Amino acid sequence: MAISKEVYSAGPYNNIYAQAVKVDDTLYISGQVGVKHDGSPGANIVEQTQLAYANIKHVLQQFDASAKNIVDETWFTTDMKDLMQQSEAVFASRSEFYGGAAEVCQTLVQVTALVMPELLLEIKCVAKL
Repeated sequence: MAISKEVYSAGPYNNIYAQAVKVDDTLYISGQVGVKHDGSPGANIVEQTQLAYANIKHVLQQFDASAKNIVDETWFTTDMKDLMQQSEAVFASRSEFYGGAAEVCQTLVQVTALVMPELLLEIKCVAKL
């Protein structure tokens, strides 16, 4: 049985993967990283968290959605120790994105590397529309 999908692709790698795929009322957002519009990464894990959430916000807007629609997120980090040492500022950025306490499931995973050596964090989300 074929499913009906709405795909959003943007950026320099739009021919390789989709930024998001909507199936029925569920939006699957590909992992977003902390890079600026010029492709350069944020200076540290706090800035990269802010940039990743800005990228997620942009994707959500393509579907007339917001952070309030997110029900699940998975974080991938290359340095759990650094993330925990910066946790107050990192999670303050998360709270700012959600407009208060995040009412989402969260999984936090340490990985050996991300797509660029300078990247410290990637956030993947699922939203209900």
